[in-house]
Amino acid sequence: MYVVLTLLSLLPLLVVAQIARIYVTQGGELRAQGERQASSFVNIPAIRGAIYDRAGRMLGVNTARYDLALDPTVTGFEQQARSFFERLSKLTGTPASQLQRRVARRSSPKYVQLVRGVTEQQKEEIESWGVPGLMLDPTFARRYNYGPTAAHVLGYVSPEGSGLAGLELHYDQQLTGTDGRRAVKRDRLGRIRAYVDGQVVEPEHGESLILTIDLIRQTILEEELKRGVAEAGARAGSAVALDPRTGAILAMANVPTFDPNRAGTYSAESRRNRAITDRLEPGSTFKLVAAVAAIEQNLIEMEDTVDTGDGWAVLQGRTLHDTHAHGEIPFREVIAVSSNVGTAKVVSDLDAGTFYQYARNLGFGQPTWVDLPGEIAGRLKRPAEWSGTTLTSMGIGYEVDVTPLQLAVAYAALANGGLLVQPYVVSERRDITGNVTWKVTQDSVRRAFRSRTARTILPAFEDAVSAGTATNAQVAGLTIAGKTGTARKVTDGSYEPGAYRASFVGFFPANDPQVVLAVVIDEPQTSSYGGASAAPIFQQTARRWISTFPMIAQQVAPPPMLPEKPRYLVPNVEGLPRRIAARRLAASGLRAAPATNAALTVTAAQEPEGGSLVSPFQHVHLSGPDPSPERGSVIDVGAATTVGERTDSGTTPDFRGWSAREAVYWLARHDVHAQIEGEGLVASQHPSAGRPLTDVVVLRCR
Repeated sequence: MYVVLTLLSLLPLLVVAQIARIYVTQGGELRAQGERQASSFVNIPAIRGAIYDRAGRMLGVNTARYDLALDPTVTGFEQQARSFFERLSKLTGTPASQLQRRVARRSSPKYVQLVRGVTEQQKEEIESWGVPGLMLDPTFARRYNYGPTAAHVLGYVSPEGSGLAGLELHYDQQLTGTDGRRAVKRDRLGRIRAYVDGQVVEPEHGESLILTIDLIRQTILEEELKRGVAEAGARAGSAVALDPRTGAILAMANVPTFDPNRAGTYSAESRRNRAITDRLEPGSTFKLVAAVAAIEQNLIEMEDTVDTGDGWAVLQGRTLHDTHAHGEIPFREVIAVSSNVGTAKVVSDLDAGTFYQYARNLGFGQPTWVDLPGEIAGRLKRPAEWSGTTLTSMGIGYEVDVTPLQLAVAYAALANGGLLVQPYVVSERRDITGNVTWKVTQDSVRRAFRSRTARTILPAFEDAVSAGTATNAQVAGLTIAGKTGTARKVTDGSYEPGAYRASFVGFFPANDPQVVLAVVIDEPQTSSYGGASAAPIFQQTARRWISTFPMIAQQVAPPPMLPEKPRYLVPNVEGLPRRIAARRLAASGLRAAPATNAALTVTAAQEPEGGSLVSPFQHVHLSGPDPSPERGSVIDVGAATTVGERTDSGTTPDFRGWSAREAVYWLARHDVHAQIEGEGLVASQHPSAGRPLTDVVVLRCR
């Protein structure tokens, strides 16, 4: 027993000794390890960059949103549960029964997520209810201020804030930024407490995008495209406009469209950017390639005659038709009236590889590399894949697939003199302080054809609008060049009966192109021809866009000629007091120049001279007499100064413009009685100026 008791009494001493040893030898390391276990980090979210149009209007921006969670086990919630669910249902539009089921089927023993994306106003109202157990966690949500406007360009984001389409996807890394973090402490229950000296890593907020698109032009294009699709009874439509000199996209629209604020409620077809994802046979708009190749290969001149026969012909075993019989017409007219027979006859003399190369040079069969996701390259068959009819078919726009954007880029080359440009939507990026971090460098991809060729064939495309197939694209006072297109629609590898795509591509003004606009209508019901379905959309858009281009507007409607400025007669004010001379000049629509000599009281000379014709409000310079006049030559009477003894006192001066006081004083100095009628300044007198001075002078004032 004694041995056991002795050993048991030594045990606490051993424990204390061990504690002391650990404290001395490992205390610092263990304390640091404990600090690390008790500390943690919470993210500081980076703000996603905004998206602006070219004029600085905010198209897409982050807004504060809140996720509403509930702990239904909190004391006091049960008594308010029914009224809470009813009020929350009215506020958010979610059925009350659905909210109750979420609480009943919650996976966590306590918390349940009720609603995501609560706005700031909704948050304030929910907090005013005073319901216990509610938690509102702040998050950032994306808001598109103009709803469906430019939706296919902007794209949309996921509930977590990552880009899913459009610019939001293509520039997701630059827009997102990098989250920061803040050190916090956690107690034994995992609750977070502030850590005063904790490390803070500031977030790197996302960059903002500045677009080449203008909100006003974009809205106009969308409105006209929507109207045109509805009037044509079409299934869909697409349009894209760009600056042919730089490749900057000015507007891009699609019908049907969607609201990126609620992208998930729309079909995939509505969200598709048809301008870069839809392939179509271009029809006669592809005759640009035929015209360029034929002219540059010296196969024909624009005024050379082509026999189009009776409107039909059989070439390489295929029968081609025109809408009308044109007979023998110049090649320029072949393009203007869009003769399939004439075009096919011309291109049939071309080498297959040569024609293919010209099509490639104009950007077909390859992406344009626009900064938007999902672009397809179209399809341009290599000569090794061609059949006997491919050359003539391709010459009139069949057996080749293109996108609306590729068509616009090809016609931009015609507009700018033969250079293929790379289209782009974002012109620059800026950090959160507004500093430019990246700016687009404008450059052409390559020369597609010679500038002389562009000048040669351009009149044919102007004729197509002025007197050819695209007369519905005309705008009064504006020169427009372009080409219509009509092609059967291919579905699952075969032509769909009765289904067509109508198109028109043009640019204006033709003498100094600033806008290229391509319009494609899918399955129009009123007319399958591009001149009847697509050209009117171009016309209405161009007419409304004119006011957004000051130089074009001035050409279309020059300002009225202003009438020639009137010429005023300078009165002779020499010999008059300075103040009276100034009044006389003002009454004549002129001004007295500021006096350089403060002592100037009497006008000795003036420039311009009396009797001169000058412009309105011109200054008349007055100079005084000798700066050292004899004593008494100038008399100062209070605020008025008058001429003293005069050598020509026998002649009545011109008192018009004098004050009554000044005139009376002058007459009194010359022993003449003044008879005053009225008040104010002298308007007329008797005797008139220049007549002999009498004993009485009548002054009529007003």
